Amino acid sequence: MSGASLRQALWHPHVNRVNAPPALRDWLTSGGSLTARLIAHSAAFRVQRLHQRRAPCLADEAGALKLPRAVQVLEREVLLRCDDTPVVFAHTAVPLSASASDWPLFGGLGERSLGSTLFYDPQVARGELEFARIRAGHPLMERARAALDLDLAGETVLYARRCLYRRHRGVLLVTEVFLPPVAALARRDATPAPTNNTK
Repeated sequence: MSGASLRQALWHPHVNRVNAPPALRDWLTSGGSLTARLIAHSAAFRVQRLHQRRAPCLADEAGALKLPRAVQVLEREVLLRCDDTPVVFAHTAVPLSASASDWPLFGGLGERSLGSTLFYDPQVARGELEFARIRAGHPLMERARAALDLDLAGETVLYARRCLYRRHRGVLLVTEVFLPPVAALARRDATPAPTNNTK
């Protein structure tokens, strides 16, 4: 596979096309707010903002945003942490043509969750999920590796999903790359299975 093709992921409308392990498939396809689900799976959930700035639009997100590949977007990248363990690397791209009225809270999110604003705003329309395998050489794999130092050195594939959101005339593309520790998370309020003490 060439270096140019590694920099673009193949996005599919059905999760079956990415052959994700069962534990990750459940996370990839879950509906509702990912933030709310991660909170339910941890004692302490935190958003670690890596940056929010203008940056070139990634090659495989330009089509989804209907933008020329050479243009810049407003980019936000964060790590979502459960009990201080990073479990999701999230990347958001917003065209510079979006106005403050389209996404009024985006500029001031800081270390608050973007999902907490998207899912509780009745004016936000959510598109369909798409799924991909992110390989070494893809910008999001390399950025996740850099954010985590060497924690991903042995990982050759990460599984990701993305979704396009619309509000007024604005669009916003959120990509969530699931890191290996997410598969081990268990609900904090899960009821233990009954035990049979009969001898």
